[in-house]
Amino acid sequence: MPEDVEMNDSQTPSAATTGAAGAAPPPVQSTLHNLKEIASLIEAGSLSKDVRRISRAVRLTIALRRRLAAQDVAAFLDFALPQSSDAFSVLSDLLPKEDGNEMDVDTAAPAPQISIKHGLPEIEIYSYLLVLIFLIDHKKYVEAKACASASIARLKNLNRRTVDVLASRLYSYYSYVHELTNTLAEIRGTLLALHRMATLHHDELGQETLLNLLLRNYLHYNLYDQAENLGQKLHVSKHIPINRYLFYLGKIRTIQLEYTDAKESLLQAARKAPTSARGFRIQCNKWAIIVRLLLGEIPERTVFMRQGMKAALMPYFELTNAVRVGDLELFRSVADKFSGTFSADRTSNLIVRLRHNVIRTGLRNISISYSRISLADIANKLRLDSENPVADAET
Repeated sequence: MPEDVEMNDSQTPSAATTGAAGAAPPPVQSTLHNLKEIASLIEAGSLSKDVRRISRAVRLTIALRRRLAAQDVAAFLDFALPQSSDAFSVLSDLLPKEDGNEMDVDTAAPAPQISIKHGLPEIEIYSYLLVLIFLIDHKKYVEAKACASASIARLKNLNRRTVDVLASRLYSYYSYVHELTNTLAEIRGTLLALHRMATLHHDELGQETLLNLLLRNYLHYNLYDQAENLGQKLHVSKHIPINRYLFYLGKIRTIQLEYTDAKESLLQAARKAPTSARGFRIQCNKWAIIVRLLLGEIPERTVFMRQGMKAALMPYFELTNAVRVGDLELFRSVADKFSGTFSADRTSNLIVRLRHNVIRTGLRNISISYSRISLADIANKLRLDSENPVADAET
């Protein structure tokens, strides 16, 4: 996206009409014009082999997704793809034919013309990604699955580093749309084949993305042994962020009763996660809290008071209080009260394990209480009437 520049009076076409308030604000660009600029950025990244420009284009698209309308996407396909291409035919057929929203048009000032070079694989793959995002956001899951499958078939014929960033996003949405339709088991073989392809192409970003998607696939069906075997066999690059891998590894270790290793993985995942990934950091903290309780630790109060997490962690705060005081009745009450939350977080089975910790804590508290009673008080409570009641109480 071009940066704003300050115009002097000689550059302003109608400076006299702006009045005392100063220069008029620049006109808001249309969504279609923004998409064209993103395509131009991708073209520049493709020709210069600059992956950073491709990454920036993806970030700009995510920021723009809420403004996308069917007309905008259709007009972009007309601009970016030759109408004789297979991609144009497939993607145009998947878009809704009627949409009540009118296309966002910039009427304040004509936008500068932007042209791109047709036939670039990066532009084609970006078009698949744009349509897939639009279909998912508008809950057109049948069409989204068709678009995702077509994009995966196209990616199998490409081996370009400038495509890797776009491909990793497509892999994620490909898995996501199948998760939304509860058909993750159907794509497990495809994900394994794509990981092999990414390994042969030395696509490190693709390898990391697909490894995480495979682990998520296995864990979705509680296939922890298969997930463990996969994690041991596949190589994880140290040059790319692996926070999601650490989260999945922490979940596997938790189920396998390796609480110390699980705690370390989960806390690392939360620390490495970007600040914007609030939902992911909340999930990491939920599992880390449970693991620390299973280890006999009581998390600090500040863990539950972090900005943006207080409401989400409240069930786990009440659960921690029940474990801390060793009150089994309170523990049952909290477990029943937030059973829906714990079930959605898939931590219900772990909370069942905490029952023994609650009992152990209660016994410890009772033991500590009785250890503080003096022998004289014990003799008095027992009403010992011997010559040396304290000695009798001690014996």
